[in-house]
Amino acid sequence: MSSATTRVAQPEQAADPSAGPAPAAAGAGSQPPAGGPGRQAADYSAYRVVAAKHPWRWVGTAAVALGVVAIAWSLATNPRWEWGVVAQWFTAQSVINGLVETLKLTAISGLLGFVLGFILALMRLSASPLLVSVSWTFSWIFRSTPLLVQMLLWYNLGYLYEKISLGIPFTDVRFFEIQTTTLISQFAAAVLGLTLNQAAYSAEIIRGGILSVDQGQLEAAAALGIPAWRRSTRIVLPQAMRAILPTAFNEIIGLVKGTSIVYVLAYSELFYTVQVIYNRTQQVLPLLLVATLWYVVITSVLSVFQYYIERHYSKGAVRNLPLTPLQKARKFFATHAVDSNRARSL
Repeated sequence: MSSATTRVAQPEQAADPSAGPAPAAAGAGSQPPAGGPGRQAADYSAYRVVAAKHPWRWVGTAAVALGVVAIAWSLATNPRWEWGVVAQWFTAQSVINGLVETLKLTAISGLLGFVLGFILALMRLSASPLLVSVSWTFSWIFRSTPLLVQMLLWYNLGYLYEKISLGIPFTDVRFFEIQTTTLISQFAAAVLGLTLNQAAYSAEIIRGGILSVDQGQLEAAAALGIPAWRRSTRIVLPQAMRAILPTAFNEIIGLVKGTSIVYVLAYSELFYTVQVIYNRTQQVLPLLLVATLWYVVITSVLSVFQYYIERHYSKGAVRNLPLTPLQKARKFFATHAVDSNRARSL
């Protein structure tokens, strides 16, 4: 047996001279090395880690960076932008008052619009043909007519109805009566037009979110004896919110910009205030930039709120919550610090 073992070991040594002398024959009860029978685990510690190269990514980044720098240089060096005038009027009291009115219109119309839209969505999902028909007709009418037309119609409602009264229908009994021109002011016409227009779109957004929830979950909850109200508030709505929120925030951002159409009623919101100022000073472009920058600020704040609210409602739908911008920045700097230290050590 020993001579046979010697004859097998000699070719192995000849094949790999650097392997050193052959080990002694293993006994019957010995175990093979961890890397496999007759082999040792490979050692890769001496290998150098080389990052993957992405040349086209760098080319695209350089092209976009060049375009951004060119735009920024043009904005900074072209005197016709009149940034001094923009800075002068950006925080002027009249502009701030117009901004407050814009925010007021957005908050009131957005809140009332989504409440009414939620009711219309439930009506559309009802088993009653009358409720379904009324909800569908409402959305059809207000989505088919321009917001500007609706606004002017509500403002001139006094031409159609001189008085608005509350009483028993088809009788002369009146509990409340007022002149339409007194009740429908500029602010009331603006809120009415924005609210009803927003409700028509919100109803479809909410209805789509509710329908996105799997019907099997409702059937399982009903089989467990969970009351209908708890099924709606604890099962349907939390899941529907994930589908509702992105489009709903888009509607709110659109509503912020849509308030500028109220200028036709001569209501002193942000855009109308800016118009009054540049009609007096003839500084049209700088004042338009003032309004633009304020709209950008409002929509940016709303986008931040949208991100964190969507992140909250994504619980249970994803394994790990998406990182916040601050967490992403910390991870980026931590990763690049480790890479730079590893590169220096090599």
